Amino acid sequence: MTNGTDENKDRTDGDHVDRLRRQWARELPDLDTEPMTILGRAFRLTNLVRPSIEETFAGFGLDRGEFDVIATLRRSGPPYRLTPTEMYSSLMISSGGLTHRLDRLEKAGLIRREKALHDGRSVLVALTEAGKTLAEEAFRADMASEARFLQALDGQEREALAGLLGKLIAGIEIELAPARRET
Repeated sequence: MTNGTDENKDRTDGDHVDRLRRQWARELPDLDTEPMTILGRAFRLTNLVRPSIEETFAGFGLDRGEFDVIATLRRSGPPYRLTPTEMYSSLMISSGGLTHRLDRLEKAGLIRREKALHDGRSVLVALTEAGKTLAEEAFRADMASEARFLQALDGQEREALAGLLGKLIAGIEIELAPARRET
């Protein structure tokens, strides 16, 4: 166990990832841990903010997955309807996982399932007015919460970081695309 002085010293010597890298450098000095400076921090960042994001959605009676469904419908634009296939492709979840979420959201009156006009066997998922309102309110609260986490960076730093992360993600998506097509 460390005392408060040790914790303060560690904070002035960098962040959590810097501490991990120093430990690995001591144990495996021949290993380049530079990838941790980005991917380790991205993982750490996600773990740090996830509870706050989940708490925000819980305040609206939603879990993260339920919010993702109504947000996907809301950002699709009028008439706020998508096929289940369009939804689970966008959400990157299984059709079974989506069905479970849709059942809960329909029971709550936030979405409804409608027969497609062009094909009576097909179903469309439509956002209700209550779902539209809740999606907007929850998203506004989430963005306000997330903005507080970014206060350590000024506008130019946020723009630069967002651009670099976008470039990194695009490169990773290109590299992983052949593997996804094979599965």
